[in-house]
Amino acid sequence: MKSSPVYNSLLLSETDGPAVEVLNPNGLSDMVLVCEHASNRIPRSLQDLGLGEVARNSHVAWDPGALALAKLLSAAFDAPLVASRISRLVYDCNRPPEARDAMPAKSEQFDIPGNHAISQSEHQARVVEVYDKFSAALTGVIARKSAQGKTPVLVTIHSFTPVYYGQHRAVEIGVLHDVDDGLATRILGAAGSLHPLKIERNQPYGPKDGVTHTLQIHGIANQIPNVMIEVRHDLLTGTQAVDDIASALQYLLQEAGLQLAHEGVA
Repeated sequence: MKSSPVYNSLLLSETDGPAVEVLNPNGLSDMVLVCEHASNRIPRSLQDLGLGEVARNSHVAWDPGALALAKLLSAAFDAPLVASRISRLVYDCNRPPEARDAMPAKSEQFDIPGNHAISQSEHQARVVEVYDKFSAALTGVIARKSAQGKTPVLVTIHSFTPVYYGQHRAVEIGVLHDVDDGLATRILGAAGSLHPLKIERNQPYGPKDGVTHTLQIHGIANQIPNVMIEVRHDLLTGTQAVDDIASALQYLLQEAGLQLAHEGVA
């Protein structure tokens, strides 16, 4: 009989479950998928961070549709998927511990009362129990791929709001990169085949916005191909819509992967 995990935690209780999950851990693909903002769950100890239901279910707490999309890609490529199970309002796993927006006190639309006066011990608990666990899980998956003689290909999946501070965003899919643009450029090279989808480089965010932490720490530092995919979340409303975007991304990633393999990069 399998025993339940034992928790000795300041933040997460047994009922909260683990901070991170690895889906399809034995997937055979070189690709490693990541979804840092997969969940809007808030540990019971934080009492919903003082937020109402509308805020907890809004984009401020997670990336709606991103996990469903990442799961389809995981199945299509037979790739492992590392996903956070904790809201980015508790800890944004795509930010380093010293970043002010790792535990934001305010978003575009909502005040986050539970993040206003975080003590040093509370800050450390969130780092250790959420960020460190997530980072260790992703490090482990990448290391296992490397130990198998493969060159891992890191792909992170996100969604973004159609309107931000009153401004409509025309871009539909963003292909983001930091100093290593190799995989992103190859994806963008294949994007013309998906017209009229509006696919753009480093939109609606880019490195200057501090959104490439996972790429820096787990991709660039390991000298492996890496890219961040952002999908406007009105394109992820409903099963068929998610299927359509997954098919589009599958095509782009396959085309880019073929180029990398041909060039001996992956």
